[in-house]
Amino acid sequence: MSEVGAGMLLVAGPGLLDPHFADTVVLLLDADAEGAVGVVLNRPTPVGVEQVLEGWDRLVVEPDVLFQGGPVSADGAIALALLGPGEPPAGFRPVVDRLGLVDLGTPVEQVADALLGVRVFAGYAGWGAGQLEGEIAGGDWLVVPGTADDVFRDDVTDLRRDVVRRQPGELAWHATRPADPELN
Repeated sequence: MSEVGAGMLLVAGPGLLDPHFADTVVLLLDADAEGAVGVVLNRPTPVGVEQVLEGWDRLVVEPDVLFQGGPVSADGAIALALLGPGEPPAGFRPVVDRLGLVDLGTPVEQVADALLGVRVFAGYAGWGAGQLEGEIAGGDWLVVPGTADDVFRDDVTDLRRDVVRRQPGELAWHATRPADPELN
């Protein structure tokens, strides 16, 4: 099990039945003693980015839709971006390596040449102090390293299984575990 921190993934365990998080993969954007914040990577919506954020659709990677980032502030948007070579533009805040948050209030023209891709999330997932640690200890989440490819892949249908499958040792076995082992 890896340490909780920005850039890590939370992979829903088979016993996590909360409809907001069942079968999800969450990218942690920030985690400290006061709590944690992340976005669900594998819940695309049918709403196109061009319908809600004029101009940003030209930077968004396929599928060019909003993703349901989580149940908190679902009427707000968070954008993750992959920084290209060179210096970060104004409005970019690193999360890990070249992956960061981009301020959607920044004019698209000011960031377009610096970013290799953007994904936009409606809402986010949040945990108070000690809450996430308790859920991890209870088996609700696996904590594993993430990659930029996890954030920007075009088909997220099998993201959870693929992330677990690439883990070392027995952890990879969870990729093929049935939702209810009693039915096996």
